[in-house]
Amino acid sequence: MNRVGIVIVSHSPKVAEGAADMVRQMVGNEVPLAWCGGDPAGNLGTSVERILEAIDKAWSEAGVAILVDLGGAETNSEMAVEMLPEDRQGRVVVCNAPIVEGAVIAATEASGGSSLDIVRRTAEELSPQ
Repeated sequence: MNRVGIVIVSHSPKVAEGAADMVRQMVGNEVPLAWCGGDPAGNLGTSVERILEAIDKAWSEAGVAILVDLGGAETNSEMAVEMLPEDRQGRVVVCNAPIVEGAVIAATEASGGSSLDIVRRTAEELSPQ
């Protein structure tokens, strides 16, 4: 079964790795998972290239849900989606959800075989209205 992949994008590599570790410990290895954080120089920030690599690593025909921490991570993730081949663009979404809680609940939903739309909506239910 193809399960929705999860990508975690943070300005901090440690935050991204920690969130991914929580997902793995709570959901296991059934869900494709990748993370990235920091800029190419090793400072706080994000990188479109690293986000593209993470999307490739977590790629699933069921799609990929991206969880981000701050506005720059969201902007760079959206840019990365726009740079994907057309046939993949519609199968990658940036979720408006808290990065840790959103990643865990999205991965939990994905592990059960839910669609990309349901994974996104479930993660986004955690966002303050």
